Amino acid sequence: MKNTALTHIHESLGAKMVPFAGYNMPVQYEGVNAEHEIVRTGVGVFDVSHMGEFLLTGENALALIQKVTSNDASTLEIGKAQYSCLPNKDGGIVDDLIVYKMKENQYLLVVNASNIEKDWNWISSFNDLGVEMKDLSDDYSLLAIQGPKAVEAMQSLTSVNLSEIKYYHFEVGNFAEIDDVIISATGYTGSGGFEIYCKNENVEHVWNQVFEAGKSFGIKPVGLAARDTLRLEMGFCLYGNDINDTTSPLEAGLGWITKFTKEFTNSENLKAQKEAGVTRKLVGFEMVERGIPRHDYEIVDADGNNIGIVTSGTQAPSLGKAIGMGYVKTEFSTADSEIFILIRDKKIAAKVAKMPFYKK
Repeated sequence: MKNTALTHIHESLGAKMVPFAGYNMPVQYEGVNAEHEIVRTGVGVFDVSHMGEFLLTGENALALIQKVTSNDASTLEIGKAQYSCLPNKDGGIVDDLIVYKMKENQYLLVVNASNIEKDWNWISSFNDLGVEMKDLSDDYSLLAIQGPKAVEAMQSLTSVNLSEIKYYHFEVGNFAEIDDVIISATGYTGSGGFEIYCKNENVEHVWNQVFEAGKSFGIKPVGLAARDTLRLEMGFCLYGNDINDTTSPLEAGLGWITKFTKEFTNSENLKAQKEAGVTRKLVGFEMVERGIPRHDYEIVDADGNNIGIVTSGTQAPSLGKAIGMGYVKTEFSTADSEIFILIRDKKIAAKVAKMPFYKK
């Protein structure tokens, strides 16, 4: 089990630690509802240093990225990031990721912790272009500083004007007295804020400075449990739940990051699927009757016939109701369609809802 550079701090704060993707990670501190609320209304900090980072350098770096990802990375400028996915050859997804254009001919790929080795091997298998690939995952830490007060709370730590960094853009600069920090206006919460990338040896200093700067704003540490409730309220996909090796990006509602203006892995088959229309779709739903939907629960129609499967579910703290995501047959995918979740062999009524569930 790997630790992050901050594991000892989480333990000293009384965090409940759990194994996640081979790392010892904080799942909660004072409790999921309080932590969720602080991100929606103030500012909270997540240690997400378990995420993977690959640096691709060389004149063919873009060509390699174009070959393995579904989105069109040629539109990226230096200082801009893009959400994308790695399609496999069988109609599914190897992983979802963020691609950052660092410099001309240099890109940073940020991948899910559970897929670091898998993604590295996958991308490497297409690298017959002489692109230099470096796995920086064990050298870099990542803090997500999220919430509506993040900009104001962190501005004292940097000369970079944080309010001017647009969503999915980033700056490289001095932050908390450390040079060459990536300050990225990205996140997995829907409440604004930043993700801060720095070297492991600097992250404890950065963490301490962040909490000092945020003290008057009521800053708190936030665990992975609230990260999940926050992202689910936004309808953001979690790899391993809502997308995996068997779900197509088109079924998952990721057509917006699937660009057929170029060729990429399995693009011909995905294009054919788009033209034919998908037979199932990832939808959001809210419970009408009492019950909390969970991963892999069956979704049925009024007559009890199977029409799909739940991929994620929770009691949503900001909404005060139970919500979920799941795949259903296309004819049940329109908003307000009546569906039922099988909870302990009982049909519990739900209805398809538009995502995001949470609206500021």
